[in-house]
Amino acid sequence: MNDQPRDPGKPTEQAAEWRAPPVEKVDEQPALTRPVPRTRHWRWIAVVVLVIAAAVAAWFWFGGGTADPAKAARGKGDPNARTVPVVAAPVRKGNIAVYIDALGTVTPRSMVVVRTRVDGQLVSVAFREGQDVKAGDLLAQIDPRPFEVMLTQANGQMARDQAQLKNAQVDLERYRTLLAQDSISKQQVDTQEALVRQYQGTVATDQGAIDNARLQLTYARITAPISGRVGLRQVDPGNMVHASDSNGLVTIAQVKPMTVIYPVPEDNVPRIVRRTQSGEEVAVHVFDRAGRTKLATGRLLTFDNQIDTTTGTVKLKAEFPNLDGVLFPNQFVNVRMAVETRVDSTLVPTAAIQRGAPGTFVFLVRQDQTVSVTPVKVGATEGETTEIQSGVEPGNLVVVDGADKLREGSKIEMIDPNARQSANPQKGPLRSDKSPGGKDGQGRRSTGGG
Repeated sequence: MNDQPRDPGKPTEQAAEWRAPPVEKVDEQPALTRPVPRTRHWRWIAVVVLVIAAAVAAWFWFGGGTADPAKAARGKGDPNARTVPVVAAPVRKGNIAVYIDALGTVTPRSMVVVRTRVDGQLVSVAFREGQDVKAGDLLAQIDPRPFEVMLTQANGQMARDQAQLKNAQVDLERYRTLLAQDSISKQQVDTQEALVRQYQGTVATDQGAIDNARLQLTYARITAPISGRVGLRQVDPGNMVHASDSNGLVTIAQVKPMTVIYPVPEDNVPRIVRRTQSGEEVAVHVFDRAGRTKLATGRLLTFDNQIDTTTGTVKLKAEFPNLDGVLFPNQFVNVRMAVETRVDSTLVPTAAIQRGAPGTFVFLVRQDQTVSVTPVKVGATEGETTEIQSGVEPGNLVVVDGADKLREGSKIEMIDPNARQSANPQKGPLRSDKSPGGKDGQGRRSTGGG
């Protein structure tokens, strides 16, 4: 073992031999691991380039590269930075009718189930099903021969009893002459007078039998008791009919005029009573089940004398001429009844009324061609006109078309839809997403008047 100290500045051969392998290992390791980082770097570079390209394309696509500030604002979705074409109408003063809406049932003014009043065989039917008949028209005929026989018998009995009465009256005159000559007693004359009165009663009974037989013969000929439309036949000719039959022969409904019965809430009764007591005729309109087609116009006829406590309503009856026969018995209809006319009310087109978070509101047009969301209190509505009780004043302009693109402070451009339609007859109604036409003050006034 060498105990001599080593000089640190002079490496020995053993030290050189010991350090050589680590140097060779360090040189070999980079040769094995160097290709892997280069591949990863290229992948990251490709990803970054794609992201940058996508961002630049999106920027140009959504208008970021344009120099127009208005387009840039639209690209960012600012609704107040763009001009929206709208149609506006002025708020005006006028009269409006107040209506009560109800659900009603068409009811014939008269309906009769025709029944026979005598028993017999039905020999003929003189009507067609669904035919309009008048009062007194022949409907059916029952075999009259049994009743003719009864009439003959009653007439024969009448003739016999009249002969007996005449003979008793002659004897009475003779007895009275003999009594005046004091040839017979007073009792014999009184007996003869009683016999005459007896025969007179018998003749009166016979006359009743004759009248009854004639009446039965009349009942064998069944006629229409009222004018109206007949329904379906319930009995065919050849069958025996009886006065006790429940179904009858046919039903007749009077359809001209026709009535409609409908209930209204009891809170409306005072207004209806005041209107009827004023002497004015209350107009009533009926519509079909969908409430779109107007069927007829009539007048209020009367109302019930008590309120139904189970529903809190009172029944009203209206009458309609029904000359065209559009109203049919038991038909369901929607009823509108005018009970009041409000004079000098503030009116706007119904299309101007909007509903949302603020409640009921309109878009009020300002002087600077912007709109303001203005809450309003709505009153009565009649067709395309609505009463405004508070919120706007006559002369204000409100948006009636194109409001779906508006919000508080939106800029607008008012156009005339009539001029647009005349210039483009092939196109439909105004759409707020189309390019607006020209505007002028005259165009705005004509729009409001329409």
